[in-house]
Amino acid sequence: MTNYPETFSLPQGRLATWLLYPGRDTPPEIRVALVATLFGTLPIFFGGVFNTIAVAWVLAYRHPSPPFRFWLISEVLVCAVRLVILIVAHRRARQGRPTPTDIYLLLAPLWGATVGYGALISATSGDWVAATLSFLSAAAMVGGICFRNFAAPRLVAIMIFLSLGPCCVGAVLSGERVLLLTLVQIPFYLFAMSVAARKLNVMLISTMEAERENDRRARHDGLTGLLNRAGFFHAATHELVGAARAGGKTPLFYIDLDGFKAVNDAYGHEFGDRLLVQVATRLRQLAGANALVARMGGDEFVIAGEVSNAREPDAFASRAIGEIERPFQLAANVTVHVGASIGVAAVTDDANTIDKIVAVADAAMYEVKRQKKSMAVA
Repeated sequence: MTNYPETFSLPQGRLATWLLYPGRDTPPEIRVALVATLFGTLPIFFGGVFNTIAVAWVLAYRHPSPPFRFWLISEVLVCAVRLVILIVAHRRARQGRPTPTDIYLLLAPLWGATVGYGALISATSGDWVAATLSFLSAAAMVGGICFRNFAAPRLVAIMIFLSLGPCCVGAVLSGERVLLLTLVQIPFYLFAMSVAARKLNVMLISTMEAERENDRRARHDGLTGLLNRAGFFHAATHELVGAARAGGKTPLFYIDLDGFKAVNDAYGHEFGDRLLVQVATRLRQLAGANALVARMGGDEFVIAGEVSNAREPDAFASRAIGEIERPFQLAANVTVHVGASIGVAAVTDDANTIDKIVAVADAAMYEVKRQKKSMAVA
């Protein structure tokens, strides 16, 4: 999935959550990515701000009356508050802190309402120049609203309605028959742009879901569903090293099956794969849902992270061996027995690179296996 350098918080309030609803249920990480698209960048924001404030300022100068002055003040205040919220949100997102997403989302319809208010008072002022400028400003806003906020189709529809809807009211109140054409144009425009935002939203979510699935496949073992080597190193770098630097001390277990080759040779690769799947299931159940469990390749596995009942590493390793030594039913008439050799290494701040920790555990595992062979020879 596309990676954003900043992470923005999901909305917490009902209204903001409703505005952000993408149209179908989506995973949390995709929803977070959708939120990031709404914040955009400062240059895009300044383009919209310049348009609305410039038009309000020109028409307030042309018509120095309370309604137009109120419009200008409203535009400046709303845009200024949105700018502050935008800057604060980007700063907090870079720091990994909660962002004021609710306020930012709720200010967006208010901005649309100020634009619509300006169009309304301009249309009823009797000044064709004012009406033309304000209507053009509102129409120009719609394109940006749609293509900047299509991650939230409901927000797009409401902002367009608040921006262009007052144009229809103003057209009726102006007494100019020619402006009544807007009663046909604007509803059609509202419908067309809302549909466009919905379709763009569907395309965006579908792309994100495809990227997410590709990422999952790239980091998970296709046979067992566990993390693969690349997926483990990626996850462990963030979770284990962070925990170690915070003062934690987490064991890492490197597991190699004893007797797997004999099963493969006797029954074939299909039964060997069935054995690996069952081993993976037992290890996942033993380690717990929050642990990192990976197949490193062949018949080698790793367990690390928040492992259930692993405060005593030796005791956990004994339980893991006991689980693996229980018989495996691979078919109605095929039951096999295998063993396991386990090496343990501590994830500490002194050895804070995952490849070093894995290498230590791997070496410990091979030492256990060598000792078993020596004992067997003796």
